[in-house]
Amino acid sequence: MTRVLAIEDNAGDAYLIQHALRGLSFPVDLTIARDGEEAIRLLSDSGSILDLIILDINIPKIDGHAVLERIGPIATPVVVFSSTADPREIKRARELGARQCFSKPGDLQEFTSMVQGMVMQYVTTA
Repeated sequence: MTRVLAIEDNAGDAYLIQHALRGLSFPVDLTIARDGEEAIRLLSDSGSILDLIILDINIPKIDGHAVLERIGPIATPVVVFSSTADPREIKRARELGARQCFSKPGDLQEFTSMVQGMVMQYVTTA
């Protein structure tokens, strides 16, 4: 089973991520953290290994950059998926360990394809 943690405070975007993952040809166990504190707690309490973390930068309590700082370098790929297009924020996320950074598109089909592509790129299904 592929395990994905999405750190996303926008309920609509969280639903779209869930919808996109249902469209894959393999099962995905998705956990959603609604803010940075919940994400840190889930990551520290989790005994299970994650295959991918999808991180929004603009989240409450502890922002995405602080989450990256707190988790430090980890084996699990972290992909930033955020509405921010600020090159400085993207650069900082990369410096803090994000493998890639994507801006959320407004188009549903493009959003779905992007999420599915992230998982396909970083997850191997055996």
